[in-house]
Amino acid sequence: MRSLLALTILGFVVLLSSCRNDFETVPNTGQLEFSRDTVFLDTVFTNIGSSTYNLKVYNRGDEDINIPTVRLGQGESSLYRLNVDGIPGKTFEDIVIRAKDSIFVFVETTIDIAEFSATATQFLYTDQIEFDSGGNQQDVELVTLVQDAVFLFPERDADGVVETLNLGTDADGEPILIEGFILEDEELTFTNEKPYVIYGYAAVNAGDVLTVNPGARVHFHANSGILVANTASMIVNGAPSSDPVALENEVIFEGDRLEPSFSDVPGQWGAIWLTQGSTGHTFTNTTIKNATVGILMDSNDGSSSPTLNLNNVQIYNSSNVGLLARTGFVDGQNVVINNAGQSALALTFGGRYNFRHCTFVNYWNDSFRSFPAVQLDNIFVVSETEIQTTDLIEANFNNCIIYGNENIELGLLGSDEAAFNFSFTNTLLRFNDTQGVFDENPLYDFSNTARYNNLVVNEDPLFKAPFENELNIPDESGANGLDTSGTPIVPFDILNVARTAPFDAGAYACAVIPDDD
Repeated sequence: MRSLLALTILGFVVLLSSCRNDFETVPNTGQLEFSRDTVFLDTVFTNIGSSTYNLKVYNRGDEDINIPTVRLGQGESSLYRLNVDGIPGKTFEDIVIRAKDSIFVFVETTIDIAEFSATATQFLYTDQIEFDSGGNQQDVELVTLVQDAVFLFPERDADGVVETLNLGTDADGEPILIEGFILEDEELTFTNEKPYVIYGYAAVNAGDVLTVNPGARVHFHANSGILVANTASMIVNGAPSSDPVALENEVIFEGDRLEPSFSDVPGQWGAIWLTQGSTGHTFTNTTIKNATVGILMDSNDGSSSPTLNLNNVQIYNSSNVGLLARTGFVDGQNVVINNAGQSALALTFGGRYNFRHCTFVNYWNDSFRSFPAVQLDNIFVVSETEIQTTDLIEANFNNCIIYGNENIELGLLGSDEAAFNFSFTNTLLRFNDTQGVFDENPLYDFSNTARYNNLVVNEDPLFKAPFENELNIPDESGANGLDTSGTPIVPFDILNVARTAPFDAGAYACAVIPDDD
């Protein structure tokens, strides 16, 4: 019994000693190591919070250390915010890092550029994280580029109710409302002086024209976009992108997250919505990226001229469809669409379409894709028991590339209840029907020259980097020289390079592609 008591006391002493040593620390000696010596918080718009960035702080020594202070150099007045080892704040005391261990420091910011300059459109905001003081002090720099912008957003009343747009009624007679606002007369011209940041849907009222000047940058918050009403128009006047001086004159529509990690994330915003009855739309030298639907076109204006003209337009990373037109009237040349969760190009419920030297491909790899790169139909499914049809008056593809990372990249669904007219000329197509599913379908009879004239099937276009939206093609491409007519239908390619005979299919003329390294 006496031996058992002695062992118990000894065990308790050993345990107490072990616990006490575990919490003993030595003062910091200024030998901390950091995962980076400067934390660059990527460009942010004024008054929009940044992403959260992390810094790892290492104790490489054999003893636990205590850092008396960790603080922002500007103290409580700093516009940065920290979280040190799970604790938010701007000044911290007695931070312990165990031997051979590390802690995380998280950094974020929100900055109002107006507090620093009434005229500046961008500037660098800096501070430091100071670890310890005196001779042991070590600093990590914080740097943020802040950009001013024109903010357009719906009003909010005294009760907090956000302004909405009424889109009509649903099948039950209930109003269809979305957060949005009507652009005032003084807001109908977007310039390149400052970027635009849009919250909700910015609507172009009936009879008005939204003009977007060369070099304009338009950014959308989540669930936002542009809506063009009946009899209204949208004119986008970008400049050619091959001229080094004019590189900044392309017009870009994208999300409002400026961090590089968001540069190719699909579905960050809604759509550019050209509603039924809107008219006279032109997009020139324009890039639309990271939307749900890049351009959504409802119907056409009923005139003998295209309702939508596209010239040198790129649409990338749409979570649903790049260009979705229902009974549209579209004319396009040098159009490039890639990476869509469904189809790059969907021309549905009939209409009229003419495309020349376009590249419609889909290398979507974010999830399973069940739709082809290009989809044509003349039907509209109202319900399980009702299907409506409208004439596909024409859908002409000349000198185009239709390709992707699936075997079947062209979908044709035509009802005999309405016209279904289409043609592909000097076009490269991926259509690898390994199971013979479409062997008996006359719509896919590639020997029918009334519909397919000089169609090249399953030859690799050899795009430079299609998953990164780099769709340049080399001389070895299967799209090389498909048009031997001797007369260019579009004299310059999307890079403003003169086309020479024989002419290549797609928006890019064949060229030597240099290695990135």
